Amino acid sequence: MPHRNSIKTLLIVDDSRVSRMMIRTFVLAKYPQWIIIEAASGNEALEIVDRDTPNYCTMDINMPGIIGTDAAEQILAKYPGIRVAIFSSNIQQSHQTRAAALGARFVAKPVTENSVAQALEFFESNP
Repeated sequence: MPHRNSIKTLLIVDDSRVSRMMIRTFVLAKYPQWIIIEAASGNEALEIVDRDTPNYCTMDINMPGIIGTDAAEQILAKYPGIRVAIFSSNIQQSHQTRAAALGARFVAKPVTENSVAQALEFFESNP
């Protein structure tokens, strides 16, 4: 069954409620059948993933507690099938390199329809 017609679960991890809301809005505009789960920190994401393992995850880097790339690393070590897009306004090469090393896609903020489309394109591509 193609991704477009199947129900998927997306975990949105960002300490900014506005960023979470924008990602949710853009994703549901394209995939209204998807289930969206939100977390405001990397720590919260780690708890959620064990309880409700998503297909996909958007992860901010700079958050209180565990940073997003560390949370993504732990999630991917335990659940390598989850596709992760790392969102950040910090576009330093080191963050991009770490995202790539994790098998994640780095997406530069701000959250826009285009940046969310980049994440969705990554999610839809074959692993």
